[in-house]
Amino acid sequence: MTIKKIIVTSLTAIMALAATIPANAASGQGYTVKEGDSLYKIGTKYGASVVDIKQANGKTDNNINPGEQLTIPVTVSEAEKDVLARLVEAEAKGESYDGKVAVAAVVLNRVDSSLFPDSINDVIYDGYQFSPVLNGTINQPASEESKKAVNEAIAHHGLGYGSLYFFNPDKANNEYLNQREVTNVIGNHVFAR
Repeated sequence: MTIKKIIVTSLTAIMALAATIPANAASGQGYTVKEGDSLYKIGTKYGASVVDIKQANGKTDNNINPGEQLTIPVTVSEAEKDVLARLVEAEAKGESYDGKVAVAAVVLNRVDSSLFPDSINDVIYDGYQFSPVLNGTINQPASEESKKAVNEAIAHHGLGYGSLYFFNPDKANNEYLNQREVTNVIGNHVFAR
């Protein structure tokens, strides 16, 4: 066999193998399903959306079985999770855990919306959108609860109300926000789209 044939055969084998790997698997990690697991619990633990886990594993439903091997895709970097958790901490300090999850979900929904920038960092640092960016409180470390809320928001991403805005009506009187469709009220925050 000539060297050229060896190279061509090797490249063909590598390309065939690569074609069988799910799209996000290369950047993900493996996970073995345990008794009592759900895609939502796994997503919350690893900060991956249920939708992305299903896609990475070729699933059309939420059924998983103990012992099953899953690929957990990496869709949000650790640096993005950190800045989002710091924003959640600053914006929703004193709010309930659900309120923190909802604040993180707003940022994730904005990333998906054509009305806003396409990355978590760009959404957070987009002009005058969030007061913690303006007053510097975003530079304070996030609590464990805010970090957990970010992971839960990522796991739930694509399954919620589609809120693009949140505000405290006692602190913000904005005609534009007041005209938006209210999707939820949690604690002192009104969520809208």
